[in-house]
Amino acid sequence: MTFEGKVAIVTGAGTGLGAAVARRLAAQGAKVVVNYSRSRNEAQGVADEIVAAGGEAAAVQGNVDQDEDCRRLVAETVDRWGRVDILVNNAARTKLVAHDDLDGLSAEDFLAIYRTNVVGAYQMVRACRPLMKAQGFGAVVNVSSIGGLLGVGSCMAYSASKGALNTMTMAMARSLGPEIRVNAVCPGFIASRWFSDPFGQEGLQQMIEAQQCLTPLARAGTPEDIAKAVVFLAGEGAEHITGVTLISDAGLHLSTGATTPRKEEMTSGR
Repeated sequence: MTFEGKVAIVTGAGTGLGAAVARRLAAQGAKVVVNYSRSRNEAQGVADEIVAAGGEAAAVQGNVDQDEDCRRLVAETVDRWGRVDILVNNAARTKLVAHDDLDGLSAEDFLAIYRTNVVGAYQMVRACRPLMKAQGFGAVVNVSSIGGLLGVGSCMAYSASKGALNTMTMAMARSLGPEIRVNAVCPGFIASRWFSDPFGQEGLQQMIEAQQCLTPLARAGTPEDIAKAVVFLAGEGAEHITGVTLISDAGLHLSTGATTPRKEEMTSGR
C-alpha cells in the first residue's frame, strides 16, 4: 500500500496512537500534518522524525473544539501542499470516573468530552468536505473505542461520546459518498500515555498483564497495532468500504469481563 502524492491530517498526533498513525502514513509516502492542541514539543518531535526519515510533515497547532481552528488547520494544509486526502480524527479527551459514580460527572464534563470527541470530529470533516468533494476523493477515519460499543471505558461520558461517534460515522458515510469514505476504528486497551500518565508505569504494566489474560489473542494493544487498522481504512485496500466500525482489540470484546466494568476495571477500554 502506498500513499504517494496523498496529504493527511492526523488530529491529536503529538503522542500515542496519533503519533503512530502519522509515522505509518508518512512511511508509506503521505505528507502529514501532525496536529496538536498542547503537546507542541512532542508533535514537533514526530514531524522532525518523519522528515529525518525522508518524509514530509509539519506540526500544526489547533484545538478541534474550536471551529475556527479546524478551518485554519485545513487552510494551512492546503497552503502547504494543495490538498487534503485523508483525515484521521484521533483527538480525544476523557475523565477517569467509575461508571457507578453518577455524581462524578457534571454536565460540564459531558459537554467538554462531547465537544472534543464528537463535535471536534464533525467540525474537522466539515472543514475538509468542500476540498475532498471537489477533488473527487477523501478518506475519513474516526478513532472511536469499544467503549462506544460495550459501554465500558474511562467514564460514562467517554463511552457515550464514542457511541455517538460511531453513529455519526454511519450518517456521514451515507451523506458524503461517493467521493468521501467515512469509517471508524474501535480500539480496546492501548498501552500508551493515555494510561501511563494517570496510573504510572507500574499501573500500566498491571493493565498490560491483565489484557494478556483477558483477550483471546493474549496480548495488549499498542499504538502501532491500532495504527495499522487506521491506515488500512484510509488506503486503497479499503476503497469498497464505508460506514464501518472496525474493532481492533485482540478480542477483548469477547470477554465477559469487558461487559461488566467495576471500579477497578473502568479503564478496560480506550
